[in-house]
Amino acid sequence: MDIALRYCHITVNDLDESLAFYRDALGLEVRNDVSSGEFRWVTLGGTTQPDLELVLSEPHAGRSKDDGDALRELLAKGALPMIIFSTDDLDATFERLRTSGAEVMQEPIDQPWGPRDCAFRDPSGNMVRFQQRSKA
Repeated sequence: MDIALRYCHITVNDLDESLAFYRDALGLEVRNDVSSGEFRWVTLGGTTQPDLELVLSEPHAGRSKDDGDALRELLAKGALPMIIFSTDDLDATFERLRTSGAEVMQEPIDQPWGPRDCAFRDPSGNMVRFQQRSKA
């Protein structure tokens, strides 16, 4: 049996503002941009994992008003789960995002539990971490 992660949802406040981070600064490519009524879902992916897509959507997209309100509140608090990427060049990734204007939460450091990493907040307040990929 072969199981692989296909989609990972990221809740954002503003899709266009988030595209400036995930597409323009991070370099992911837009795979789909789908509207349904007043809502929109955008999927992005990278070349190293062609079958994995991040799905950006606003809190109320496809949800009840109460669920969307609750999700929006958690997003505002920065309480949603973080996203962790790996990269083959942490310092270059850090500089690319920093110069794009992304909010730096942590400069690259060697963590006591092992990885060298850094952290940013996306425009909606989600924590996005980057780990140095170990060289095989």
